[in-house]
Amino acid sequence: MTNTDFLIIGGGPAGLMAALSASEFGLEPLIIDENQALGGQLIKQTHMFFGSKAERAGTRGFEIGLELEQEIGKRHIRIERQASAVGYYPDGTVAVLQNEKVTPLQPKAILVATGASENFVSFPGSDLPGVYGAGAVQTLMNVYGIKPGRSVLMVGSGNIGLIVSYQLMQAGVQVKAIIEGLPKIGGYLVHASKIARAGVPILTRHTILNALGSEQVSGAIISKIDDKWQTIEGTQQTLEVDTICLSVGLSPLTELLWQAGCQMNYIPELGGQVAWHDELMMTNVPGIFTAGDVSGIEEASTAMLEGELAGLGAIKFLKGDSKELQCRIDDTNCRLAGLRAGPFGQKAREGKCKLAECRR
Repeated sequence: MTNTDFLIIGGGPAGLMAALSASEFGLEPLIIDENQALGGQLIKQTHMFFGSKAERAGTRGFEIGLELEQEIGKRHIRIERQASAVGYYPDGTVAVLQNEKVTPLQPKAILVATGASENFVSFPGSDLPGVYGAGAVQTLMNVYGIKPGRSVLMVGSGNIGLIVSYQLMQAGVQVKAIIEGLPKIGGYLVHASKIARAGVPILTRHTILNALGSEQVSGAIISKIDDKWQTIEGTQQTLEVDTICLSVGLSPLTELLWQAGCQMNYIPELGGQVAWHDELMMTNVPGIFTAGDVSGIEEASTAMLEGELAGLGAIKFLKGDSKELQCRIDDTNCRLAGLRAGPFGQKAREGKCKLAECRR
């Protein structure tokens, strides 16, 4: 593994787009990714994207991942798979672990596009075999073709919970119910409507009390809750399921950003602790960029545009400004604002506004 001017940590939608946009202006980025397959969350997404044609609306996520990988193969972009960034040091060195060997790299610019990890909730029996995160279920089914079980309780009605529930049903798995602690469904109506038409109850103001079973999940007890999230006596019911799927949000994977000394801020609308960044996704540490879910939990289409901005930002940082570059930056910012427009982008818009105000 050799050094690079622009190191991209993470080969998901943000990292891939950053590499493509940077390569258009003469950089030869290096992408490192801990997985064998590039694409990150895209490789397990079989649903079609929404939005405009420019953002690949009507194309399935895994197909977008394949398209991006094919495009990268035509450019001067290096890829190191099954390689992990395991540390950032004060002199700018990034330690990369691959094949049990650590290689020090000293890039001039770095994009941290490490994505996010799944949140979990704790309840009696939550450590039983048969309790999965929604991302793990997507990986099992859509990447490896393995059903997680025969009957499922889905906890969480955000887009991921709704989409994975529908994919489970398409695979012949019975979804007994979707429960949601909030008073309303969190995901898009189009996803919820498909679930409802199939006869699956979506129970808002409900929570899981415990999982049943000794060696593996055999059922779950759920209950209604009040506006203070306290269980309501007499509303408990038992569901016979062999799988409990948790879709209760994501948290940005920010360890490298902390190590690099980036200014971190707690922004609930963005999923937790995120690094302050400017409109080109550069943090307060010159040359360190962030994009995708690590900069705030949103959709994959938004992550791709943030990655594109980060790649353009790296060009500006390393090579200086130009009229052509600024036109691309303006166009990408406009498309990103368009994606965040409307009621479902309100949370992200509010989070990014809060983040902008945090600059010290």
